[in-house]
Formats: sequence, C-alpha cells, structure tokens
Amino acid sequence: MENSIDIKISRRNLLKAGAASATAIGTTAMSATQNATPAQGLTATVTLNVNGKSHEMSVDPRTSLLDALREHLRMTGTKKGCDHGQCGACTVLLDGRRINACLTLAIMHDGQQITTIEGLGTPGALHPLQAAFVKHDGYQCGYCTPGQICSAVGMLDEAASGMPSHVTASLNERPLLTPDEIRERMSGNLCRCGAYANILDAIEDVAEGKS
Repeated sequence: MENSIDIKISRRNLLKAGAASATAIGTTAMSATQNATPAQGLTATVTLNVNGKSHEMSVDPRTSLLDALREHLRMTGTKKGCDHGQCGACTVLLDGRRINACLTLAIMHDGQQITTIEGLGTPGALHPLQAAFVKHDGYQCGYCTPGQICSAVGMLDEAASGMPSHVTASLNERPLLTPDEIRERMSGNLCRCGAYANILDAIEDVAEGKS
C-alpha cells in the first residue's frame, strides 16, 4: 500500500521498550500503594476474653486474632504455621467452635469467649485430650499439637450435637465417630511429622469415653 509505513525494530530495542514500560507501571503501582494506606497509624480498641480473662488492648485494625494472641497477649501456644488457613496449627475455640485464628481479625471478636491450648488444662490437671495425646504419643515435634487438640475438642462437640461430615452415612442419625469420620473431621489439621495414627488413637480413646 502507498500509505503504509515501514517500521523496523530490532529485538534488542523491543526488549528495552518492554522493560521500560514494566518499570514505569511498577513504579506507578508502588506509588499508589504507598499513598493508599489510610489505616496506617490508626488503632482500634478491642476486648478479648481469652481463657476466662478479659484483655483490653489497642491494635491495628488489620491485626489477625492469631497475632493478637501471640504478639499482644504472649499466648504462644497457638502456633503460626502457614498463615493461610491451610494447616490448622492456629486453631482455637471461639464460643466453643473451632476456627483458624489466622483467618479472622481480632476486632471482629470483641467480647466473645476465646479458648486457646493454655485454657484447656494445666500440667497438673490435663484436659482428657491432652492426656490422651501424651498416652498415645500423638505428637513428635509438637508444633501442630495445640491446634490438633483444640480442633479435636471442637470436633467432638460437633459430633455430639449431631453435625454431619462429608462421610457421614445418614443425616437422620447421630454420627458415629469411626476412624473414617475422625479422619475427615480432622482433615484441616496437618501434621508434618506424620503422627496421624497416634493422633487418631488419642481421639478415639476420648471419643469412646464420651460415648
């Protein structure tokens, strides 16, 4: 065509142009992010009732419940594993129900009852599940153990109330805590040491005692 423009560009110049564009976009995005932090420097007051004691604190509104427990209250029994809700190491009980503390904000639980591993028992008066984990050697490194035990406490209460799981055979009857049921209900708690067989034995021991 007569009006066509003959554009010649080398591979090197094309790469240079692409790199320059990416740098410009990245710089603009970084600048926008730095300017868009309205919560920076702000704090919120929240009262957390943890293991029967009330704690009033000022926290960044973005503080997770896990960080509030560990960094503000120094309750380090609750572990930070993946920080994405995938491993269960941070499991605590909120008004009796198990949750992942890393996936919720502290300010969302003002006044609610929170139970951590420190609130389940003491060295001289262990919770039945704590005693069962010791009896059956349900741990190796111990990092996941607090979350495993808190999750098991919540799981046993769920089963006792008739809450079904994915493998429950009948929705009209109280679920039986068979090994498959326990495995399914505890599948959100990972053990990198692979102590699952002993964990199962410990939970079965307590489940049989409750039934």
